[in-house]
Amino acid sequence: MLARSVKPTLSIVGAGRLGRTLGKRLRESGWQIGAVVTRSKATSRAAVRAIGAGQPSAGLSLGVLAADVIVLAVPDDSVPTVVATLAKIGGSAWRGKVVLHTSGALDASVLAPLARLGAATGSLHPMQTFGGKIIPNLGGVTIAIEGGTKALRVARIIARTLGGVPVVIAGRDKPVYHLTAVLAAGSGFPLMEISIQMLAGIGFSRRRAFRTLLPLARQMLDNIERIGSRAAWTGPLSRGDYATMAKHLRALRRYPREVRQAYEALALLAGRVLATDPSAALKQIQRTLGKIKEE
Repeated sequence: MLARSVKPTLSIVGAGRLGRTLGKRLRESGWQIGAVVTRSKATSRAAVRAIGAGQPSAGLSLGVLAADVIVLAVPDDSVPTVVATLAKIGGSAWRGKVVLHTSGALDASVLAPLARLGAATGSLHPMQTFGGKIIPNLGGVTIAIEGGTKALRVARIIARTLGGVPVVIAGRDKPVYHLTAVLAAGSGFPLMEISIQMLAGIGFSRRRAFRTLLPLARQMLDNIERIGSRAAWTGPLSRGDYATMAKHLRALRRYPREVRQAYEALALLAGRVLATDPSAALKQIQRTLGKIKEE
């Protein structure tokens, strides 16, 4: 299997944002797409159209096992149920198959029922955000892989075919690995949205608010790439301007508690990981927080 001259066949279980992206990019590189499984015929057909190939399937069936490699791109909490169902359906037919799930937080042990039936098991997770109908370019993206020897070999081939950079990590480290994605990218979504809403609240159109903040966010990332987080850090706290921080805290009184708590938590985090003297910065931040709460 996976000989250089013959492209393998791939079945995709859970053809949502990530599943569609993997299917489309691998098809473009010559992989054959087998079963494309979702919960309904309509969504599986839509996924096949987005991928450009495959056999639509509403629900799990033996058709999944017609492929050499099976990718489970389902939500984390659905993986155990899907695996149990696949094990029951396939039985000994799993021997020799390669099964990879795409969870960033789960390790290969969740695929144990299939491993006991003879499948090579592992995981593959691109450190990338998949939004809406956008099919992102995975070139240069870190793709975390783990699992058994054979599964790792296949996962590495897939990662490189996608143009990504395969990085082997220990299964026990996956929750921390995934947490970094949530902190670095996932947390940005609510922060951007509440900032847009706050600008809209003082007279900006939503469109203008978005166009105001987006260049700022892009420049922030560009600066980090060029000179690193600490050197690029800007804003009142980076300058020790706690009077401005106090003004922010007073202004936040009119907003929901979660917004104030997020601001306070981020201020404390910045003091701990970015300040030249974290101890002094944290004392000043906590002093300012306490002062405003007493007013």
